[in-house]
Amino acid sequence: MTPPASILAIDDDALFNDLLRQQLATNGYAVHGAPSWEAARAWLKEHEPDLVLLDMRLPDAEGMEALKTLVARYPVIVLTAYGSVRQAVEAMRLGAAEYLMKPVNPDELELAVARTLGHARLKERLDAVESSARRRRKSWMVGSSAALKRVSEMIDAVAGEDVTVLITGESGTGKELVAREIHERSHRASGSFVSLDSATLQENLFESELFGHEKGAFTGADRLKKGLIEVARGGTLFLDEIGEIGPGIQAKLLRVMESGEFRRLGGTKILHSDARILCATNRDLAQMAKEGGFRADLYYRLSTFVIELPPLRARKEDIPALVAHFLRNHDFSRKVAKEISPAALEVLMRYDWPGNIRELRNVIERAVILSGEAPVLEPAHLVLGNGGGAGQAAGYTLSFDAPPTLEALKEHYFRQMYERLDGGRAALARALGISERNVYRLIEKYGLKEKVVSRQEQAQDS
Repeated sequence: MTPPASILAIDDDALFNDLLRQQLATNGYAVHGAPSWEAARAWLKEHEPDLVLLDMRLPDAEGMEALKTLVARYPVIVLTAYGSVRQAVEAMRLGAAEYLMKPVNPDELELAVARTLGHARLKERLDAVESSARRRRKSWMVGSSAALKRVSEMIDAVAGEDVTVLITGESGTGKELVAREIHERSHRASGSFVSLDSATLQENLFESELFGHEKGAFTGADRLKKGLIEVARGGTLFLDEIGEIGPGIQAKLLRVMESGEFRRLGGTKILHSDARILCATNRDLAQMAKEGGFRADLYYRLSTFVIELPPLRARKEDIPALVAHFLRNHDFSRKVAKEISPAALEVLMRYDWPGNIRELRNVIERAVILSGEAPVLEPAHLVLGNGGGAGQAAGYTLSFDAPPTLEALKEHYFRQMYERLDGGRAALARALGISERNVYRLIEKYGLKEKVVSRQEQAQDS
């Protein structure tokens, strides 16, 4: 349940302040009254209101200066008994949301408060769209395989419950799209869906994105920034690649999940989160927890409800529907309406899709480009995982003298892809369906870093 909006009323008229608090409390708001600027500042050190009502004549502060300080952090409605057109214009120029004359009509006050809070929440949602570069939502529920139906049934079962969900599966299986589907089927669907990729940011930047930061928290922090966990209030926060976060952030995330409390980077105030948290990983968190690479208590908290996504090779009967969906709905196919020939579809059905749905989409996109003005995609237009044409991309051969371990299989396959793609990190990331950061880690792990460096030096020399 979303907590009531918090309002701070700053006014030295004790009777008027009491009337304000009583009226707004009857409308379902949580209201605190402060009789002076000093009292307001002391309260603001420990609390974070959604709205401030400010009297322009305080015994210990000049109204416009107080307004300048407040509007940098909160929506402000100005109240005054000694108003003028000039003062109203100046207050609005400084950023006041509304300007009301005392005695305030109760209906007018109620409308102004509701309007200001509504605008503030709309701004938060628009900021969420900009911060996470939200894509146009595409339905991921394409296909009719039994594996896909089981996933859909699990989404239906958990969407209405406000519990954390851990979505597991190989890279490229559509974990973020499943998270969006859970959000869309929940009572939070009218709120924001905010996503953050844990693997693409350095730890300090990730913490700043997640929890926000105060002005001056670090070099370059020239203004207060709300974190995505705050922006997602009333909605859903999706943390992708959760297995990549460090121990320090793991501890802070556990605290948020258990108590709903967090602090901005560089801040002392305890803030409260009302975001549902969904997480995804392609790693074995249970094994990581056993080995000490991931907090066991956080893992148990995250795994309240787990949805495991099947790889595309386990639901190949959905490939024709997925191909039709990509050709019908994606921007790259708008120039010429495209279809796929039975022969080309057969090639796709024979391939094992290590990059899953993401790889399939990329193959179709390349095929559309290569086909030019031709209305039908043929086998010759298909470029599969090893960069070759359809005739040479049907599979991979891994040879061992003895039964290999899973780790040996992974290393052998990575080395083979590394050679075929000439050590290019971006190409490897696309082909394997993982982040460039993870590719870099594997290159180092398997002793291939020196090879990449020497190639870069050769390129610079040439």
